[in-house]
Amino acid sequence: MQLNYKRPETMERITTPALAEAFIAEQIAEVREQVGDKKVLLALSGGVDSSVVAALLIKAIGKQLVCVHVNHGLMRKGESEQVIEVFRDGMDANLIYIDATDRFLDKLVDVADPETKRKIIGGEFVRVFEEEARKLSDVAFLAQGTIYPDILESDGVKAHHNVGGLPEDIHFEGLVEPVRLLFKDEVREVGRALGLPSSMVDRQPFPGPGLGVRCLGAITRDRLHALREADAILREEFDKSGLAAHVWQYFIAVPDMKSVGVRDGKRYEGWPAIIRAVNTTDAMTATIEEIPYALLHHITDRITHEVEGINRVLMDLTPKPIGTIEWE
Repeated sequence: MQLNYKRPETMERITTPALAEAFIAEQIAEVREQVGDKKVLLALSGGVDSSVVAALLIKAIGKQLVCVHVNHGLMRKGESEQVIEVFRDGMDANLIYIDATDRFLDKLVDVADPETKRKIIGGEFVRVFEEEARKLSDVAFLAQGTIYPDILESDGVKAHHNVGGLPEDIHFEGLVEPVRLLFKDEVREVGRALGLPSSMVDRQPFPGPGLGVRCLGAITRDRLHALREADAILREEFDKSGLAAHVWQYFIAVPDMKSVGVRDGKRYEGWPAIIRAVNTTDAMTATIEEIPYALLHHITDRITHEVEGINRVLMDLTPKPIGTIEWE
């Protein structure tokens, strides 16, 4: 089956639950016709696009879908657990969970260059996924969470034939890309119609290397743990205050540097936690979201008292340009 990578000009935007339901019904029919009784493999990251594809394919073909979730140890707090809860426990998905934390972090020891970190994380992910793909000899199709902006950004010439560079000797009969003609807001609408939780459907953008590019410089396990805990506090407080619904992306970065502080009347050296909160429409430019001072003080108090290793909280006020959204 030849997939269409051009969105018809007459295609109506999916802006309501009714339109989302109609799209889901249409895609279920198409997927069933395409794959028949054969199995489909999907790398399920827990991001919006792959989660929506997983939920849609489970509805269409059930256990014929094999989901592989790789925990590279650089996920935010509770993310892998949520994937298991939503898909394996809630939807009875055929889900393979791989905890590759040690494998990834061992590869990243003493690696400080951002691009090298990205290449190591991306390359290792491909190798882990490849190993699982080789074990599943009866899988005929590969599913991907490709969405329409991916195609537009690559000028219609995107490498859709594999996931991040799988070896050519792993052959699939074809691709299953049910949301390939949708924009991100439409994918979210479909996700809501499929019953996915808001925490997953409305999830803010998260880089492929995960916390690996927010644990600035060479990653250490203790600093990565501090980053994960501080980030969880920030997300919790943004949720409680209502800011989460109004800020496009917000996160903590922790650099590889320490400063002197005082804890329990004693000298205490710790890392700074840097808050970044931005709004954007296209990710090409970004403005800084104003956070109420009372909330900043509360977040600072929680992080410095609850997170071992953090003794300062800073706020990044740099728009894009001149700064990028991520630090690395």
